[in-house]
Amino acid sequence: MAPLLATDLAVLAQVLLIDLALAGDNAVVIGLAVAPLRAELRRRAVWLGVGLAAVVRLALALVALRLLAIVGLTLAGGILLLWVAWKMWRELRRPAAHAGGGGAGLGGALLRIALADLSMSLDNVLAVAGAAHEHPWILAGGLGLSVVAMGLAAGAIAALLARYRWIAWAGLAMVVYVALHMIVQGWGELAGRLG
Repeated sequence: MAPLLATDLAVLAQVLLIDLALAGDNAVVIGLAVAPLRAELRRRAVWLGVGLAAVVRLALALVALRLLAIVGLTLAGGILLLWVAWKMWRELRRPAAHAGGGGAGLGGALLRIALADLSMSLDNVLAVAGAAHEHPWILAGGLGLSVVAMGLAAGAIAALLARYRWIAWAGLAMVVYVALHMIVQGWGELAGRLG
């Protein structure tokens, strides 16, 4: 029984390390999406967004191995994330919205969080599914812990973004970089399969 417990703990440690390493960009996206909201809506949006992220990640985890066979999925995710970045850029250009004067509504922020998390979580879920191959409870627990950590980080990031506008622009640049990286990687995968 002890070797089984040690194996489970090793798998859980791998899952948590992967989650923490790959969830940072998702926290930035959530922070960017909720920063234009009024302060009283911001906390609710972060936790609703985290709840959406949990649902997205668990759904992706259930079909993770089948997703590997879909050609062009990374390319489509990069394009989707680029669209999310464009919507964020439009909001950042409106100073009144970013200053907490209302800006985008809660629904718009949640939609951007869900779309960005859908496009950015694929790498996280596939890596975690690979590490927790025969341990579904560890997979679910690891993803759940990473989503909570992402929510805590996103709340802190949103508060910083509301105070220091330049951080929002730096975060947007990072999101664009991730989207372009996904597009280039997806295009390479697609060309490799077709060629």
